[in-house]
Amino acid sequence: MLNYIWIGFFLIAFLVAGIQFIFTGDYTVFERIVNATFDMAKFSVMDIALPLAGVMTLWLGLMNIGERAGAIRFLSRLVAPFFEKLFPEIPKGHPASGQLVMNFSANMLGLDNAATPIGLKAMQSLQELNPNKETASNAQIMFLALNTAGLTLLPISIMAQRAILGAKNPTDVLLPILIATYAATLTAILYVGIRQRLNLWNRTVMGWLGTLTIGIGLLVYGFSRLTPQQMTMVSSIVGNVLLISIIAAFMIGGLIKKINVYEAFIQGAKQGFETALKTIPYLVGMLVAIGAFRASGAMDLLINGIAWIFHSMHLNTDFVAALPNALMKPLSGSGAKALMVETMKTYGADSFPGHLSCIFQGAADTTFYIVALYFGSVGINKTRYAISAGLLADLAGAITAIIVAYLFFR
Repeated sequence: MLNYIWIGFFLIAFLVAGIQFIFTGDYTVFERIVNATFDMAKFSVMDIALPLAGVMTLWLGLMNIGERAGAIRFLSRLVAPFFEKLFPEIPKGHPASGQLVMNFSANMLGLDNAATPIGLKAMQSLQELNPNKETASNAQIMFLALNTAGLTLLPISIMAQRAILGAKNPTDVLLPILIATYAATLTAILYVGIRQRLNLWNRTVMGWLGTLTIGIGLLVYGFSRLTPQQMTMVSSIVGNVLLISIIAAFMIGGLIKKINVYEAFIQGAKQGFETALKTIPYLVGMLVAIGAFRASGAMDLLINGIAWIFHSMHLNTDFVAALPNALMKPLSGSGAKALMVETMKTYGADSFPGHLSCIFQGAADTTFYIVALYFGSVGINKTRYAISAGLLADLAGAITAIIVAYLFFR
């Protein structure tokens, strides 16, 4: 699957560039594509892989302490009833369950720096259970789909960017983002569950999903009663206290278990650096293809075509101005963020396109980046329906984002 997608990006880029040259004589399109390939190759290594190596060295070292101290097994038992239904391939008490819940928790709190290395550790644990090392297992597909759905309770960076650009109420996108990202998550669970023939309509799954729904509702209600300044302060405190508490709990648990905490950290840290190096070829390959696709103008053609279709149907096209963000998000997180900022600068942070671009940004995660990073770290080439699950979750999040934007900001 990755092979066809990778080739497809390049072929479309070359085709669009060739057509532009034939009809307009614009030869600079080829220069833009070539420059984009070099820029994205450098970006993949210098801005993603190398910084990730440092973060992973730290967090996989800490994760090894937590695993040897028994913290991961404790989390595994805590979420076992729910995860047994979503991940039936994971044995009871396996460390992967605890790693999964820590990854999801970090993602929900917007702690990307912690979520990624923990998620890579979880993917390695799932790979140990995978009988076919080159093909994604059912558990790995469910894990990746939930990550691409990107359930986020506290979109700190989005609210901070809105404040920087002068939004009257930077936090007014919180509730719409929660609704959109939750729709993406439910779509991922249902789609993958149906494909894997999981029994999702049981008391355990419905109970957990119902509890999560109520929890999100209470969180939204509580934050809606705070001022923007209070909301930013509380969310920052919660995130930082959570991280410090995890680190302290791991170390205290290690001391109680009488393990060599520093030695355990070094052993895990070595794995983190090695894993980061393994991801470089996969990241370079995928991001270079995406860069060529963007530089050729293919993305602009796609957006203009969608606008023309809706306009010809005499439907409201106000959402089209923010659509580049939704189309870019599965391809590039940094590119989507740049488009979000550009939209708010162009139309205003409190405009309809400005609001919608922020909701798009928080509605789902970067599918192709996650596929390249997580599957690349364990050498999986055959992704089965993992990418379609991620893209379907992205689509559900984008459609929901448009609906809630019209409900809240029109």
